[in-house]
Amino acid sequence: MTQAKKVAFLLANDFEDSEMASPYDEMVKNGHEAVIISLKGNEQLKGKQGTISYTSHLGIEEAIADDYAAIIIPGGKSPSHLMNNVAVQAFVKDADQAGTTIAAICHGPQILAAAGVLRGRTLTAYPGISSEIETAGGHFVDKEVVVDRNLVTSRTPEDEPAFIRETIGKLGVNAW
Repeated sequence: MTQAKKVAFLLANDFEDSEMASPYDEMVKNGHEAVIISLKGNEQLKGKQGTISYTSHLGIEEAIADDYAAIIIPGGKSPSHLMNNVAVQAFVKDADQAGTTIAAICHGPQILAAAGVLRGRTLTAYPGISSEIETAGGHFVDKEVVVDRNLVTSRTPEDEPAFIRETIGKLGVNAW
């Protein structure tokens, strides 16, 4: 029996609704504990489509990367609200150094670029940020999902099934 694992979701306002909802629901369905981390705890966060909102469980200052088996970074404009925060960058850097699974979709890799963890890595993202990835030392490829060691990346909401499959593949399913 696989033990339930804690999965962090790095989230701010204007996230891409389905890129948060689909992975979140699948993590919970697979028996994992989903923890939403934003700039402040107990913050109401709204998706850019206006169909969904979440309340953050923790502020980034309270979060410790070692507590999580995976970090999921939904896209939309949420990453641009988080990427320049020093605590967010440190959290992602610590997780990457520990080999923790980091799954980022759409604009999510902007946080990885800002954290300085892309040098020599191959990944995908929303094609419009390919130059940001290359500038940060990453190698951009246009595929539905790319796995490079502990990084799982995808481009758009259409890639969510592959993104979720690879992320769950890294975590395992919690058998009841």
